Amino acid sequence: MALFEEGALVDARHEVLGRGHAERLVPMIAELPDRGRAEEIRVSLGPGSFTGVRIGVAVARALGIAWRARVRGYPTLALVAAMARGNNDACVTVCMNGGHGEWFVQDFGGDGLPIDAVASVAPDVAANRDLRAVLAGSKAEDLALQAGAASPTVALPDARSALRVPTSLLSDSIAPLYGRAPDAKLPGR
Repeated sequence: MALFEEGALVDARHEVLGRGHAERLVPMIAELPDRGRAEEIRVSLGPGSFTGVRIGVAVARALGIAWRARVRGYPTLALVAAMARGNNDACVTVCMNGGHGEWFVQDFGGDGLPIDAVASVAPDVAANRDLRAVLAGSKAEDLALQAGAASPTVALPDARSALRVPTSLLSDSIAPLYGRAPDAKLPGR
């Protein structure tokens, strides 16, 4: 998480958690100056950890109500692409861990906008698709090895780069982006 004032980073916390999102998120926010209070809250909508995304969205909504702050969401893969692009206009393929052994893959143009939709695919399918000049994401190193591509520079999303996500990708509709169809099916279907 990151706290900004007038576009400048004030403070940030970044921890990689396997479990314990619910127990750690609110205390991390409270560690920030003024307990993290902000006029606008930006939250990653996923795809990503099913539980982690839902907890982040729920906390952002709750704080938005409590602080009377605007809550806006952005796609997680767009943040990773923005981090990988840095200050240049490179095209980026983002590859992140998905569910059931699949990977989430999406391409972004030099402007930071998606070229295609998020795909949840098997690793061999990901390795056989056209890749952009820069690879990024939690599975990008594995993708680079399988595809014989250059090694990636960015692995995990970090909110300190949240302001690099193109504003056209921000949404006032705060709902998780799952990136794949649900496993649960209605009875008889």
